[in-house]
Amino acid sequence: MDRSLGDGGMPLLGRLGVAFDSYGEGWSGAGWVPTELACNPIGIVQAGVHGVVLDAAMNFAMSAALDKGEHGATLEMKISTIRPARAGDHLRVRGEVVRLARQVAYLEATVCSGDGEVVSNATGTFIVRRKDG
Repeated sequence: MDRSLGDGGMPLLGRLGVAFDSYGEGWSGAGWVPTELACNPIGIVQAGVHGVVLDAAMNFAMSAALDKGEHGATLEMKISTIRPARAGDHLRVRGEVVRLARQVAYLEATVCSGDGEVVSNATGTFIVRRKDG
């Protein structure tokens, strides 16, 4: 899991300004200072970029909940952008496992501003690949 934090497992995250810096059983956390690459022509972080970041947060949270050698993949995801974010904003990202079953997991992730306001969030359904199955 440590190799996947920051841009170790996904260089795109580092280029977008994301640095995953913490995780525990079933959760992950990151700091995000969006770069210009994350923004549309009017300077707002594009919704699809929120999707990449939120999906990564959920994937890292799921990885933190699984045993070594097990993994999962996104089946479905819903994203809501609630307020704008711009290049240079200081944001926090958190992904959490809501329910982890044998073959399916349900997760959620949130991006918050420095003052704790929700900027975007997502829910996702993931397939789980176990070592023995």
